[in-house]
Amino acid sequence: MKVTVIGCWGGYPAPNGATSVYLVEHNDFSLLIDFGSGALSKVQNYVQLTDIDAVLLSHYHHDHIADIGVLQYAQLVQYYVDGKEDTLPIYGHLEDEDGFASLTADYTKGIAYNPDQTLEVGPFAITFFKTKHPVPCYGMRITDGTHTFVYTADTAYEDTWIDFSQGADMMIADCNFYAHQNGEAAGHMTSQEAALIAEQAHIKDLILSHLPQYGDLQKLVKEASQYFAGQVHLAHEGFVWYGR
Repeated sequence: MKVTVIGCWGGYPAPNGATSVYLVEHNDFSLLIDFGSGALSKVQNYVQLTDIDAVLLSHYHHDHIADIGVLQYAQLVQYYVDGKEDTLPIYGHLEDEDGFASLTADYTKGIAYNPDQTLEVGPFAITFFKTKHPVPCYGMRITDGTHTFVYTADTAYEDTWIDFSQGADMMIADCNFYAHQNGEAAGHMTSQEAALIAEQAHIKDLILSHLPQYGDLQKLVKEASQYFAGQVHLAHEGFVWYGR
């Protein structure tokens, strides 16, 4: 399994960046997790649009779905260019009816996932965790049968993350706040909270993502390293993690 960070900013993209979008690849299958602002432009540096097999969304906040509309335009243009009537599946939850309805267009189709059941997409099996966020949002545990990673999506701290994440090889964690701050009201975590989950869940690699646009981002790594004994990585465009 190969996971590439393409967009890692929270809220809005920093200059030349993108908000949440991650590329997960295995056995020639390409799955995109979330598709935020700037995603379409950046994704094309890592995968051909025609090679995207599916998109999976955690929730419908703009910094996680902003470029779905232009992805739909891209699908339409590809049809005009090559005449192929391929329909791209976009998986989302049904707790926001308008958000889910927007996933279906001429050459994309919204497919509802049931958060209480395992979702099979290509070579991946995905289970869900309802996060603590102002709108319905689902974190994910994704496995290819050999390696497993957890994507927290947007969430405030909850002890139950520890059980859900137990023994995963890697975690991409919401780290929108520094250790001295409190992200609970906004539905986000601090560097310390993400690290505590990773440590108690015995995770090997922690990737801090959904980053703030202010402060010294390396401080997030230093803070997390005080509570997590494994490898701490700061997400950035092009960062690649391989299952190990």
